[in-house]
Amino acid sequence: EQQQQQQQLSTKTPPARFRVFRGQGLSLENFEKMKKTEGGLLSVNNFLSASRNSKTSFHNYAYPATRHPDLVGILFVITIDPKICATSSIHFADVKPVGQNEVGEEILFSTHTIFRIDRIKRIHDEHTDRLWQVNLTPIGDGNHDMNTLTLRLRQELTWKMGWSRVSEILMRMGEPLKAEHLCKIELDKASSSQERADCNNQLGKLYAETGKYSRALSSYKQALQISMEILPTNHFHLADAYSAIGMIYFQMGEHSKALSSLKRSIDIQNRALITDDIKLVDSYDNI
Repeated sequence: EQQQQQQQLSTKTPPARFRVFRGQGLSLENFEKMKKTEGGLLSVNNFLSASRNSKTSFHNYAYPATRHPDLVGILFVITIDPKICATSSIHFADVKPVGQNEVGEEILFSTHTIFRIDRIKRIHDEHTDRLWQVNLTPIGDGNHDMNTLTLRLRQELTWKMGWSRVSEILMRMGEPLKAEHLCKIELDKASSSQERADCNNQLGKLYAETGKYSRALSSYKQALQISMEILPTNHFHLADAYSAIGMIYFQMGEHSKALSSLKRSIDIQNRALITDDIKLVDSYDNI
């Protein structure tokens, strides 16, 4: 029974050093601040997730961020030494599905983990000059530099890590109420339209996964309404929103509304400045 008990968070660490990866978009302003702190320290004020799969981190998260004119696509390469972690304040966990005995694909760092910024280098790409690799090493509280730099770095640069990712992990652990509570807290704290749209979208996803389709539809529609006010009419996020709404209508048995929403998603993708062929194929498959 305990094996079926939620998602496992393994505290056992591999014996050798290994690397994990995190892809994300970072604002131009924060990226310039980061470049000035190369060789210094970086504080993460929330949980931080990373993957053992570099290709997924790059292609699914870092590269798509370059589509936004105000973002830089970042591939963080984090080198972990389990021996150092075991004797310091560095805490992380392997996240793995129930019943899976091997090491998980995802690593979750605890809140307030401190990283040293070892190197920042551009990733050359013929389509964009806003792709960068940032090499990080987590350090413990025994590092003397941390005591003098932590406070300043926390004030200068905050990573908005994935509260949405944490809510997904809570869902996989069989804690939907906690995941919903987290999303609602973030929605109440949201200070921008984009944040409110993201929170509603995450709530929609959560409700959809728990079969609460009416609530999912309401949340997805709120996310879409907000996004339509702040994004171009051909933005891929709008296509994603219509696709999500279409799939909810399908689950509710309202097939004509589902078809209408999915067609609108395809129409937006066809008009998008950068067409994601994979998403377009998925949308046609949904129809």
